[in-house]
Amino acid sequence: MAFRFFGKSLLYALPLGVTFLDCVGYVARVDGISMQPALNPVPDEKDYVFLLRWGTHNSQVERGDIISLISPKDPAQKIIKRVVGLQGDVVSTLGYKHEIVRVPEGHCWVEGDHTGHSMDSNTFGPVALGLMSARAVAIVWPPERWRILENELPRRRRPIQASKNTSNYYN
Repeated sequence: MAFRFFGKSLLYALPLGVTFLDCVGYVARVDGISMQPALNPVPDEKDYVFLLRWGTHNSQVERGDIISLISPKDPAQKIIKRVVGLQGDVVSTLGYKHEIVRVPEGHCWVEGDHTGHSMDSNTFGPVALGLMSARAVAIVWPPERWRILENELPRRRRPIQASKNTSNYYN
């Protein structure tokens, strides 16, 4: 009887769990120092963040959001960066082949918070929004770092000119 109950529960829980992970979100470990101090401020400790997938299929992203995306350099690798510019924005770069870049349609400009220690758009250029897989919304581990991740963009990294053609999602 207990086995039947367990089997029936598993039969319902498994598809619900897979659907939740695929459509809503999941928890992921953040490796590296590229997002310091926002993530992994202590080198020996790793932050775990909740990555929200809901809304990413519509590219609902704003300047200052921390997003998870497939690396344009290595499709087998996922990276986590902050959105600095959206399609149509004009951004100043930090070592890219052009000092100033207009972000093309369907792309965004992403950077790590730890300038100089990040493989980001300053290395590989604008990133297609289709590579974005989720938006980091909260630090869930370690407990002393629990918090909602604020949408913040340092003044020095704001676009030189923000696009006027962006929808309400991009304000």
